[in-house]
Amino acid sequence: MSENARLTVGDKAPEFTLLDSTEKPVSLADYEGRKVIVYFYPAAMTPGCTKQACDFRDSLAELTGQGIDVVGISPDKPAKLAKFVERDELTFPLLSDPEKEVLTAWGAFGEKKLYGKVVQGVIRSTFLVDENGVIEAAQYNVRATGHVAKLRRDLSV
Repeated sequence: MSENARLTVGDKAPEFTLLDSTEKPVSLADYEGRKVIVYFYPAAMTPGCTKQACDFRDSLAELTGQGIDVVGISPDKPAKLAKFVERDELTFPLLSDPEKEVLTAWGAFGEKKLYGKVVQGVIRSTFLVDENGVIEAAQYNVRATGHVAKLRRDLSV
């Protein structure tokens, strides 16, 4: 299984501008001066991705209280993201990367094992980007369940 380029602590976060669920462009530069969690997930409205998104939603007040925003990115189109936001009352931006260019730039798309088989797909990943756009934490192959609680422990939030 070949490894795609992965980001590590201290790397400059790759810039992006993607459409959110309302088709408004959102850029990493919009978060300059604040910390932001950028997380990548395979597909809106699937059980694991729903659990993870709802965990971020339920932790958002504590995270923003510590100066940390949250952005989720998947290959889903904005219309599907809009349904996900509405259905689960998600209160942070979900961004659409159907070409998988941002996913690839962040090392969150490539070969992975799924039920014992090697497949191409989204690698569930989470990053903390500091106020200056530098990677402060990079976690690949995270589990959907319990990940946000672990992340909050790691960040002391």
